[in-house]
Amino acid sequence: MALPVSNDQVAAYLRRHPDFLADNPELLDLQHPPARAQGKGIVDLQQFQVQRLRDEVGSLTSLRDELIAAGRSNLSTQSRVHQAILAILNARSFEQFVETITTDMSAILDLDVVTIGVEKAEPGGTWQPTAGVYCLEAGSIDKLLGPNGSILLRETVTGDPAIFDGAAGLVRSDALIRLKISDTTPPALLALGSRQSDAFHDGQGTELLTFLSQVLEVTFRAWLHLPPKN
Repeated sequence: MALPVSNDQVAAYLRRHPDFLADNPELLDLQHPPARAQGKGIVDLQQFQVQRLRDEVGSLTSLRDELIAAGRSNLSTQSRVHQAILAILNARSFEQFVETITTDMSAILDLDVVTIGVEKAEPGGTWQPTAGVYCLEAGSIDKLLGPNGSILLRETVTGDPAIFDGAAGLVRSDALIRLKISDTTPPALLALGSRQSDAFHDGQGTELLTFLSQVLEVTFRAWLHLPPKN
């Protein structure tokens, strides 16, 4: 059985190892130091605990500020998406509906370019691309998103002219979203582009963008009198 360690032994050990508490600062949380320095050469350990508390408060304050900023950003994004959806639903013609997506929505969402891409129609397809909608090579959406992918967020990219046409040079990050309009229409893509390299990035929440795409799908079907996609 180990013998108990005396106060003198602890004091002697600390004298021989002056860096012990500095190397093991967590032990200071368990101590009850004097209120102030007592005697020559004795350091008030409270300064270490006070500094530790200050550091912890600083970290918590930074975390709080980050959470508040993120919350405000999310609310702003949510408000912009809702505004975009209202503009889409207020369109009075199919042409105005498309123009709202490709023109007005970029300003509402604080983006540089918004486009719609539709793959070349296969034989038997009923929907041909219209003004404001770009034609994509067949199979290109699956190549970008994967066969089962719905959305792709990319940061620090060079805009693809096949997707963004003449505005491709502005794009430094983008969001590519599959539009599942109908079984009778070719695959379609909603592309959002920004000149800010971090406007879209992997790991970013996609709930609002998914909701926006679902509204577009329903509205497309309504304007074109199409059945829903199975």
